[in-house]
Amino acid sequence: MKNLYWSLIACMMTGSVFAQDLAKGTVFNDLNGNGKQDRRENGIEGVAISNGKDVVLTNNKGKYEIPFQNDNIIFVIKPTGYELPVDQDNHPKFYYIHKPNGSPQLKYQGVAPTGPLPKSIDFALKAKPESNQFSAFVFGDPQAYTEEEIQYFSKGLIDEAKERKGPLFGISLGDLVGDNLTLHSSYKTAVGKMGLPWFNVMGNHDMNYDVTQDSLADEGFERTFGPNNYSFNVGNAHFIILDNIIYPHPETGKSYQGGLRADQLEFIANDLKFVPKDKLIVLAFHIPLNPENNKSFRKKDRKRLFELLKDYPNTLSLSAHTHYQQQNFYTQEHDWLGAKPHHEYNVGTTSGDWYSGQMNEKGVPASTMRDGTPKGYAILNIDGNQYNFDYKVAGKADDYTIGLFGPSVVKEKYAGRYHVYANFFLGSATDKVTYRIDQGEWKNMEKTEGFDPAYMKELLAYDGANSLIQGRRPSDPSNSAHVWRLKLPKLKAGKHSIEIQAVDMFGRTHNATKEIDVIN
Repeated sequence: MKNLYWSLIACMMTGSVFAQDLAKGTVFNDLNGNGKQDRRENGIEGVAISNGKDVVLTNNKGKYEIPFQNDNIIFVIKPTGYELPVDQDNHPKFYYIHKPNGSPQLKYQGVAPTGPLPKSIDFALKAKPESNQFSAFVFGDPQAYTEEEIQYFSKGLIDEAKERKGPLFGISLGDLVGDNLTLHSSYKTAVGKMGLPWFNVMGNHDMNYDVTQDSLADEGFERTFGPNNYSFNVGNAHFIILDNIIYPHPETGKSYQGGLRADQLEFIANDLKFVPKDKLIVLAFHIPLNPENNKSFRKKDRKRLFELLKDYPNTLSLSAHTHYQQQNFYTQEHDWLGAKPHHEYNVGTTSGDWYSGQMNEKGVPASTMRDGTPKGYAILNIDGNQYNFDYKVAGKADDYTIGLFGPSVVKEKYAGRYHVYANFFLGSATDKVTYRIDQGEWKNMEKTEGFDPAYMKELLAYDGANSLIQGRRPSDPSNSAHVWRLKLPKLKAGKHSIEIQAVDMFGRTHNATKEIDVIN
């Protein structure tokens, strides 16, 4: 008993049992924006701080203490009504990386040694009024493999999107580059031209592949962008950014699988403890949660995630990865516990079909996606804890939301042999699409499950070419989740107007018109 007593005393002295390494600091209102807490700059109470797993709140003086380890990123969770400082590329500065020995030696460089933990890790915020009604850019997969493709991204999309007024910030949903992590800095510079705070998700093409455990696959990403699991608040919405790629694949040891580690799920649980139930919870990650219930995403991880969200009636997920656009809905079949289905918007990509196809008038590949969705970006509109989306096709007017394909000239005798197709880019399975001819009766269009014929025409220009066509051949098509069609009735000779109307999941009406000349 005596030996045990002295053993415990020794442990207390060395800190090996009772003491815990704690990071300390202050979150303060940086009135003059110099990044330092000056005399009249008060600490901010009730701000959440995390180490990637634990979450604590600052006290009435803005001070916090949180456990840390030798491979930790400590970050502040931006509260509503404050803004984060940004660097020269508008990348938010909300974290401190603690890696005393740096990242392991890898093909693509990680974080350099950071040395001893500072005595105080302080976070500067600046008070700024924030409305509960706002919008944000959402980019899927910029995925440039070369500096030339970075220029395609910048010239074909950034130069246009940066002129749009209104959105407060942006999110890119992973695959920022294509395996070459030295391009991360070029991507960061390009998206920095948007002039807005920009948050980044890690994709499977942003990873260090020469590692043997998933927790090290993000070393290169961390070097440029900081944590790949974090959260922030804007208005009445709480955003949770997640790396949902397990690498190497936990079953095969090769490639990757969609999923979440136990420490990530613990972070989500701890984060949500301080989030009121009336908030809109927006999850942003790369790989879809898998409505098909196959092995692309681990079911046990999705089930646990859904359990953590069950008390939040207003939720939304944002994903990319597929290079087509679809609206996914999760129900009890997928272990969703909410009263209404969970909506996941699988967003179309800013690289489209990997910068393929013929050059457009800007000297940039058309890059139409395999489901017929043109290259572009989404705009998330939030009002309180409700939301809707717009999808903006690059190089087109805002009201270009339906792509039409069909003949412009037909012979009267054979008119009934033709179809007109409507690709409603933002469409979902429950949307209603109707048409009328020459101001006649509105009729329902037929939902299809096949390929978009307009995309097939672009593809067959390559496959049937008699001379070389510049640009990379587009990918083989995939079934489109948002194409409708109508069969032309008998039409008399003359010009006819076909109006098409789609009502989206938010009750908004979209219109398109096609003119057909019927020849006797």
